Amino acid sequence: CHTMAKLKEIVVDADHPAKLAAWWAQVADGYAVRRYDDDEIARLAALGLTPETDTTVMVDGPGPTLCFHLRRGPRPFRNRIHLDLSSPERETEVARVLALGATFWRSEGNYTTLRDIEGNPFCIIDA
Repeated sequence: CHTMAKLKEIVVDADHPAKLAAWWAQVADGYAVRRYDDDEIARLAALGLTPETDTTVMVDGPGPTLCFHLRRGPRPFRNRIHLDLSSPERETEVARVLALGATFWRSEGNYTTLRDIEGNPFCIIDA
């Protein structure tokens, strides 16, 4: 009997992982950047990094963990998958997220597509 793989986390290529992680922690309800303990800060320091320059930043919440990972080099396309967030008050939530720095892309029947602060698309859909 084969045990199927389980979804562990969603990884997003980022130009600035800490900045993008902090932004998404403000957008997704119940999510926060994973705290750095003394051991992790020491591990980063040995690599010449800090939490602000960490190449992999985790955001934990009630659903899958979001992992923002540094992507070096050219990216001819932004991330090819995107996150959908649902809200019972889509227009109010769109306005809130736009105020956090998202940009409007388009709106269709029951969803609005925005771009995050690095240009990655995501949707806010009617709950």
